[in-house]
Amino acid sequence: MEYTPPPFFKRGPGLLARLSFFALLSLVLLYADARFHYMEGMRKAVGVVLYPLQRIVDVPGELVSGISSFFVSQSYLQRENERLARENFLNAGLLQTQQEVIAENRYLRQLLDMKARVGPTSTAAEILYFGRDPFSRKVIIDKGSSHKVVEGAAVIDDTGLIGQVSRTFPWTAEVALITDREQTVPVQVVRNGLRAAIFGTGDDGALDLRFMPVNAEIENGDVLVTSGIDGVYPAGLPVAVVSSIERNPAYPFARITCSPAAGVNRHSQVMVLARLAPLPEYPPAASQKKAKPRKSRRDG
Repeated sequence: MEYTPPPFFKRGPGLLARLSFFALLSLVLLYADARFHYMEGMRKAVGVVLYPLQRIVDVPGELVSGISSFFVSQSYLQRENERLARENFLNAGLLQTQQEVIAENRYLRQLLDMKARVGPTSTAAEILYFGRDPFSRKVIIDKGSSHKVVEGAAVIDDTGLIGQVSRTFPWTAEVALITDREQTVPVQVVRNGLRAAIFGTGDDGALDLRFMPVNAEIENGDVLVTSGIDGVYPAGLPVAVVSSIERNPAYPFARITCSPAAGVNRHSQVMVLARLAPLPEYPPAASQKKAKPRKSRRDG
């Protein structure tokens, strides 16, 4: 026997009628909700119920986005660190150069002040290199006879006497430092005016004050300056500071060690002073009177 649906389903409304009905119902609900907010509570309830499902659905996308952001951030941070490291290196070099320029300018100003205090005309020079003889204390400067640098001229820095020009060449000159074994500088003690001579030892940090009696009035910390005797160096140039004194009654002279006031190990710029005017010649020695010859007995 053939099965047939009930008559209710055969005589139902058509598809167009149902579409029109539900469309009209939707419009009515939309108007009612917009006008009177009837559906606000229902939407909130549906949102609360569906929120966990939304979070579960969003997890894969958020996970992929987080992993991508992590690697992008790591790559960006690495590039940024490299850039900052390069900038830090360049800035450190610029800062060091700036500090060197500031220190050099300060030193040059002090050197000019020293020149003004000394008085004689002078020539600025720069130390090129040290002498080749390891047993001497000599340097080569970039000024020579063509710059009116002459042998015997004193060489100073911003704190005192460095040495003396020992040889000149057309464009360079050799300077024997006061610490050279062959150098002797006439000095005097600032505190009491005591005169002496200081000798180089071959050591950059030590000078000897020789031939001073054991009971000489000299103390540690005394400042020694050029005395100007013999016209070799201008008077008043700082030379050394007394650092140690050994007095032994068994010896006639005290052993006095001094530290140089100036030094070429700190800076490369120096000042070559002009030679002082030559001193007048020594006066002639007093002639001895000739003894009168005695008369002989035969002369009566």
